[in-house]
Amino acid sequence: MLKQNTQLEISFSNHSELYDILIEEDNFWRQLNDMIDFSFVVDMLKDKYSSTMGRTCEDVIRMFKYLLLKTHFKVSDRGLIARTKTDMLFKYFLGYEPEETKLIDASLLTVFRRERLTDNDENLMDKLINKTVELAIEKGLIEVKNKIIVDSTHTNAMYSHISPRGELIRQAKELRKSVYKIDENMHEKMPKKRETTGLLEDQIEYTKELLQVVKKDKRFTNLPAIKEQIDLLEETMMDTEYEIEYSKDQDARVGHKTADTSFFGYKTHIAMTPERIITAATITSGEKHDGKELINLIEKSQKNSIEVEAIIGDGAYCEKDNLDYCSENNIKNVSKLSKNVTHGNGKNKDNFEYNKDAGMYVCKAGHMAITKRKTGSKKNNEQVESYFFDVEKCKRCLFRDGCYKEGAKTKTFNVKIKDEVHTAQMDYMKTEEFKELYSERYKVEAKNAELKNNYGYNKANACGKLGITIQGA
Repeated sequence: MLKQNTQLEISFSNHSELYDILIEEDNFWRQLNDMIDFSFVVDMLKDKYSSTMGRTCEDVIRMFKYLLLKTHFKVSDRGLIARTKTDMLFKYFLGYEPEETKLIDASLLTVFRRERLTDNDENLMDKLINKTVELAIEKGLIEVKNKIIVDSTHTNAMYSHISPRGELIRQAKELRKSVYKIDENMHEKMPKKRETTGLLEDQIEYTKELLQVVKKDKRFTNLPAIKEQIDLLEETMMDTEYEIEYSKDQDARVGHKTADTSFFGYKTHIAMTPERIITAATITSGEKHDGKELINLIEKSQKNSIEVEAIIGDGAYCEKDNLDYCSENNIKNVSKLSKNVTHGNGKNKDNFEYNKDAGMYVCKAGHMAITKRKTGSKKNNEQVESYFFDVEKCKRCLFRDGCYKEGAKTKTFNVKIKDEVHTAQMDYMKTEEFKELYSERYKVEAKNAELKNNYGYNKANACGKLGITIQGA
């Protein structure tokens, strides 16, 4: 049952003067506590509690403040409660009396985080950002009419991932070890390992031969533990037809920062004012294209009372749909045009997206081109840039129908380079206004660094899309 009080009040004791002695007036947490009315948390979470059933819950404002401390100081639930018993600053911020020793159980905070803050969409994050912007406008920190700077930052998943081939190798190794424990002489009967070609097909052939040898011997198939390993390996081998990435985090995906570096996890796309106040955010899996989130970020910022006059971003945000949207809504698009980012052609153009960091196209399955080559006449404006994909991945890709021609030795995606396209944006890029506005883009890089270095946002602290959304919130 949710308490009906709105703002958490400190019940001062005979020792309350200790707070004035120990905590200076300009202390961040004291200012935060004194300046912000946290009663909005009650309204935000009222649907998570029953007003007529159950025991009265711990004050949700205090629980929310616990999470603010936990996020900033990077401590466990148990560690946070233990520190609160002796830390006067924590007690002041949480509304405890200085001598208070009877605090909440750490498990209650865990339940609050996992069950009360759950949200299938980004509602929680949107509400908190909305409140932040509202307070920033109220305190005169930002103007309603403003420009926003956009970018994404990646967060590594809590769990690592392994390729289908790697998973087959691991399971085959475990099966062999189990067999050798029963009969060491099986070493001589095992199929010869393939040379390290790196091809999934070779590992599948080896796996089939291994299973055939092991399944012939009833000693192994009659043992439940080994029989389970055999069944699991057969199932994994069949699953490789769908190019599965194996991980405990099924929502995370491989993304690329450059042509040579990648990560496994998520992207958080943010919009912020030059004053470093975040006005909107969305979270996607790691392979998603930055530019596709621009319109969403603009509309969320507008919903949060920001009248967007201009957007400032890198080359990922200059694709045609974004330029058209900004033009129609009188928003200046301050992003440097890339000749490749918008010009995919052919029947499969919707299945390929340009990764501006790597300078390569990525297919619908998340695979990046491995090389590119220019052909045609530059003089006659008929140049084509061909992007070549790893055909071994294409052979077993879930989306190969209609994309990969069976038996083909190569898979390419062709882009016609049109230097005359987007001349208006090219002209705008030459103006002093564009240069002045674009000079503020660096601020979002600093914000991304702050999120990672100060708040641990470089790695997810929970599994799945929901977990990273709550962490982002």
